[in-house]
Amino acid sequence: MSLADLHKEIKYRTSRSSGAGGQNVNKVSTKVELLFHVLNSETLSERQKFIITEKLSSRINLEGVLILQCEETRSQLKNKEIALTRFMELIKEALKPVKKRRPTKPSKRAIKRRLEGKKKHSQKKDSRRFNPNKD
Repeated sequence: MSLADLHKEIKYRTSRSSGAGGQNVNKVSTKVELLFHVLNSETLSERQKFIITEKLSSRINLEGVLILQCEETRSQLKNKEIALTRFMELIKEALKPVKKRRPTKPSKRAIKRRLEGKKKHSQKKDSRRFNPNKD
């Protein structure tokens, strides 16, 4: 899978951005939405499509389109670049293989140290207890 090939399958939609910007905000479409149709992608394998739809299900709509929005700057071009960077990072992260966890056991020394600590703590508590038969 090549990220350059993925870039060819991306579509952009622009609209007017909300927030600060003065009169410029009313006439220039600076908000960018990046649209990527995961299920129709020719670059991704079926397994990759499945992994992405599973991991990024909250960002994918019912038609199978991954949508990312960016309206951080007043420049449409910069917002496109930011959205593209986020998209590439998102895809890389989703396709990163999950490290299998190998269960570990504590060492004998660690077990011994823990039990000694518990015994010491128990003796400390026991020495504080009121015992009328002691005197």
